[in-house]
Amino acid sequence: DVPTKCGRATWPGPILPRHVPDLALFPLAFLLPPTGQNPEESTKPKIQAPYPAYRRPRLLRCVGERVDMGLEMAPVEEERSPEQPELQIYPLCRYYFGARDARPCAGETAADRALRLKANFAARGLRTCVHGVLLVELSGHPHVLLLQVRNSSFLLPGGRLRPAEQDVQGLKRKLSSKLAAADRNGDHHWQIGECIGMWWRSEFEARPFPYPPPNTRAPKECVKLFLVRLPMARQFVVPRNLKLLAVPLSQIHDNPQVYGPIISGVPNLLSKFSFNLVRD
Repeated sequence: DVPTKCGRATWPGPILPRHVPDLALFPLAFLLPPTGQNPEESTKPKIQAPYPAYRRPRLLRCVGERVDMGLEMAPVEEERSPEQPELQIYPLCRYYFGARDARPCAGETAADRALRLKANFAARGLRTCVHGVLLVELSGHPHVLLLQVRNSSFLLPGGRLRPAEQDVQGLKRKLSSKLAAADRNGDHHWQIGECIGMWWRSEFEARPFPYPPPNTRAPKECVKLFLVRLPMARQFVVPRNLKLLAVPLSQIHDNPQVYGPIISGVPNLLSKFSFNLVRD
């Protein structure tokens, strides 16, 4: 047992194992402090510093692309933001506009059109329409070419696809029927760019949305907008019952009351492009 004094335990010295019967038989080295250590210092408690010793960090000096440790450091490349795609827009005066015979237009009402679209949906399924966005320069500002029907509604050139028809081929066919001469065998060399937007209708009379409407089993119509890159010069031939107008982007922007939600959203879709306005 460890003897106590004033309620505190005192250390009497090394405790011998109980199996050692005689002190003379126990090795003397067990009772002595380690070699080279003062006996008085061995009994003193060691005090640890409250905080570790501060070591000054070693600095690395870079010389060009090398350091003093003999290691080579590769130059760090700066991250660059992706460049905006450039869009060439040519003046309106470089294009020729003509007229040809009027196309037969069915004088159906909105109710008759809705019934026709419902019948086509029951027979063919989803109705897909493609339209082209054609830009020209006028007075230092980009303009969009729009078709006006009966001096009231505005439309982007394009129309409905045939069953199993590709988007690009169908848009070329529609552009030729609306903006080119009546030559069925002619190749009008339309340069169709990327698709810049898609709109969906849950019902034929409903307002289109730029995303599939929620809580809808099957959307009735999908409208795709493609950018059409015009050459430096071109001839446009429009049917007499249609008007081809150049409308500035500033006028159609956020103006759905006049141009509808699809056309009024075209300036937002074109914001990712860098316009290069070519002026004469």
